[in-house]
Amino acid sequence: MAGSGERAVRTRSRLAALLVETSTGALGAAQGHVSGVYLRSSTPGLLRLAVLVGLPGPLFRPWWRLHVGRPFPVADAYRLGVQVLLPNATETVRRYPQFAAGLPFPFGSVHVPVPGGSEPLGVLTVLWPSASDTTDELVDRELLARLAEGLGAELLGLADGDEAAVAWDGEPLCVRPPVTQPREARMGRFTWDPATSAVHADNRLYALLGLKPDEFAGTGPALADAVSPSDAHRILAALRETGAGKPPPGPLHLRSGDGFPRLLDLWPGPGPEAGGAPLVDGVVHDPGPAAAADGAADLLPQGVFCVDRLGLIVYVNAAAARMAGRDRAWLLGRPLGEAMPWLTGPPYDDHLRGALLSAEPVHFHVRHPAAEPGAGDWLALSVHPGPDILTCTLAPASRMDAPMEPARAGPGLHAPEEAVTGDPSMTPLYRPIALAIALTDAVTARQVSAVVVQELLPAFGGRRLAIYLLQDRHLYLAWETGFPQGFLAPFEGVGLDAHLPGVETLTTGRPLFFESMQQLDATYPGIPLDAEEGARAFLPLISSGRPVGSCILGFDRPRSFSTEERTVLTALAGLIAHAMEKAQRYDTEAALARGLQQALLPRRLSAHPQVETAGRYLPGTQGMDVGGDWYDVVEAGDGLALVIGDVQGHGVQAAATMGQLRSAVRAFALGDRPPDEVMSGTNHLLIDLDPGQFASCCYLRLDPATGQARAARAGHPPPLLRCPDGRTRVLDLPGGVVLGVDPQAQYPVAELRLEPEAILALYTDGLVERPGADIDDGISALRLALAKAGAAAGRRGARSLAGVADRLTSTARHATDRPDDVALLLATRRPAPAHRR
Repeated sequence: MAGSGERAVRTRSRLAALLVETSTGALGAAQGHVSGVYLRSSTPGLLRLAVLVGLPGPLFRPWWRLHVGRPFPVADAYRLGVQVLLPNATETVRRYPQFAAGLPFPFGSVHVPVPGGSEPLGVLTVLWPSASDTTDELVDRELLARLAEGLGAELLGLADGDEAAVAWDGEPLCVRPPVTQPREARMGRFTWDPATSAVHADNRLYALLGLKPDEFAGTGPALADAVSPSDAHRILAALRETGAGKPPPGPLHLRSGDGFPRLLDLWPGPGPEAGGAPLVDGVVHDPGPAAAADGAADLLPQGVFCVDRLGLIVYVNAAAARMAGRDRAWLLGRPLGEAMPWLTGPPYDDHLRGALLSAEPVHFHVRHPAAEPGAGDWLALSVHPGPDILTCTLAPASRMDAPMEPARAGPGLHAPEEAVTGDPSMTPLYRPIALAIALTDAVTARQVSAVVVQELLPAFGGRRLAIYLLQDRHLYLAWETGFPQGFLAPFEGVGLDAHLPGVETLTTGRPLFFESMQQLDATYPGIPLDAEEGARAFLPLISSGRPVGSCILGFDRPRSFSTEERTVLTALAGLIAHAMEKAQRYDTEAALARGLQQALLPRRLSAHPQVETAGRYLPGTQGMDVGGDWYDVVEAGDGLALVIGDVQGHGVQAAATMGQLRSAVRAFALGDRPPDEVMSGTNHLLIDLDPGQFASCCYLRLDPATGQARAARAGHPPPLLRCPDGRTRVLDLPGGVVLGVDPQAQYPVAELRLEPEAILALYTDGLVERPGADIDDGISALRLALAKAGAAAGRRGARSLAGVADRLTSTARHATDRPDDVALLLATRRPAPAHRR
């Protein structure tokens, strides 16, 4: 057991070193200020931030955990396995509005998947100040990809077959980035001979003075003039006194030729071999410009302090220490939240994040009761970002040259706001606008509930959530998480006359907050309790004055609710209610559309003794799950017509249009019209029905006896053909524009032949399109899948076309994120009986 424990510690230590090494290396590749690595956790579908370089961990707490299904760049990079580059704020807002709402600062970012086995192990992320809205030349994407690949290979080797060994479930490691060094402090030594005034200097002194050995006269006066021209006489006097046995009591404070401070320290050295006066040893010390800056800041009347990129105070002047009410020595090296707790929490965390992620200074007011006498309660704070540290200035608000009035607050200039009170660990780190943006993507009641669980619970530290919806004056459970199994069953379908907090919060329209279970029990005696302790919040879901339901938020321990928390929770309840009401209407319309679509799709396909067909349809998993894809097989004279189409959009309108087009194509096919006339006639019909709607379609008329076929396409993906010998190819048939656009459009007809046991595949774009990928790649992947599935069908017998259809749609069927509908139609000719050959 001890051996396994030591091995786990070594693995963890090596893992941390790899993450830090890769993250710091990525900073240079992207010219970034912040970097980090997300890794898979032991919770399925959840990524955790494992290392963070360049930001104080608490400031980034809302992004420590990310669900892979959320609309965030890290999640997309992980799920799709591709780099996500957001070069500037404009692109971030356009593509990921929810991510931009949480970090509303001008910055760019890149997110690179860390490859693993069947799926990525994590994501490497780099953030940098957005310098331009048009360029991303500073990002070396190839180097970032190599860093991510190298990290993935190292992690797989470290896991040794067990990828759980490199999962991350704890808090992130917060690391200080490599410092951009200022001019370092330097020193050089020399020896002076009082008898000859000869100076022997070491190479470091030559470098410090900017001289070459052959340029230096090697005398005392030359040394004095090189060290400090304005203080040369003082240096010569000190040399003579030291040679006489009277060295100066301390270092001489001098100024170099460019004005920076220098120190000269002298002491008697060993005597010469032949006797005489002793030599003088000396050291010239150049502390660099930082010392001058610190000394100047010490004299300023306004407070000045500096914070590194981990949030530690690295410098503080006397005025800032006085405003903080602390000794300077005590403040140095402490986290900002500990040294100045009145500078943490909303909205100040947002201001500090903005300074760390962008290149622009931030100015705002902060309330501090310990401000200087006569200055009031407000201090004006300015934060000036740098590559290594933040320089902050503090001054009483009354001393501001341009006072920041609330009415003038704008970008980078914020009005004073009250600090959040109550338990700091329960401070809402979440913005109502971010939840509102997340809810815009949720269209069903289940999706709304999932967003609330993922976004609301972590923001307030909740562990339990239940959402009840009102129907026929009774409340029915729509979603719950965290409650003991079966606990909520007795409350299912309760009427509005029940004496329960979840009912009364809806009937009165007032939220109810209970700081402990004892307080809840005292208010509602005899109510069943699911825990011995913990706080509860009951929120009314009311939209536009109409009752929608109620929301219950539960906590594992007693806690108070500040005024701000109560206000924010009540506002969020209104957002949830509006989203739920919209979702209920959507669910109703979706049920109608599904019923309409099922009625319009063929229950069975027209059969022919010499032709076998198989069709599959899968609705999308986004929106109303209903679209306008369809397929059909129609008797056309002595042959068969195979048709597949895709109407733009989703919902009842798309399903209704699909039904009309399907009926029109069937009518044309039953009349055995040529394919080009079928396309043209359907095109005119769609333009007459709805000028704003369009559809793609592929129509093929097949002669079962000979296998001859004639086909026409209207903006539809090309069919695939698997020959009997296994060769599979794309039939690049000529085609016209989509239906419903051009009344004069022409649809050329192409001829082909379907051999016995060959498989023809017609499909819609939902089967081959993937976000961020080229559709041609999807078509190529389907062609390869058809080749393999056809070979498997051949081994199992000719009548397994349905199995081929199932295999081709297997991946789409099991996908949880299917943005579009999928339709597939397969056809094959059966071989003639042996006695007829």
